[in-house]
Amino acid sequence: MKIQINTDKNIEGHERLEAYFSGELEKGLARFEEKITRIEVHFGDENGEKFSLNDKKCVIEVRTAKLQPVTVTEHADTLEKAFIGALAKAKKSLTTTFEKMKAY
Repeated sequence: MKIQINTDKNIEGHERLEAYFSGELEKGLARFEEKITRIEVHFGDENGEKFSLNDKKCVIEVRTAKLQPVTVTEHADTLEKAFIGALAKAKKSLTTTFEKMKAY
């Protein structure tokens, strides 16, 4: 499973940031590891220097073998909260997708 983390120009992408979020993705999506080929995470700050509520955005795109990609988006006031929300949505969506496949 390949993980790629992208940030916009308003967020500094540090190695520590990438290592932390990659580790959380690996732990959070471990049960789907064999089915996932690639994960792309996009972080953004929609207002740049200006402050506003829920201006941090996290988009997670999970690519699985032989299926359409699963893409989820979450907005929050911090990157961590946006990431946690998006990861929860991704887990739920993948669980639903694979459970439906088992039913048929």
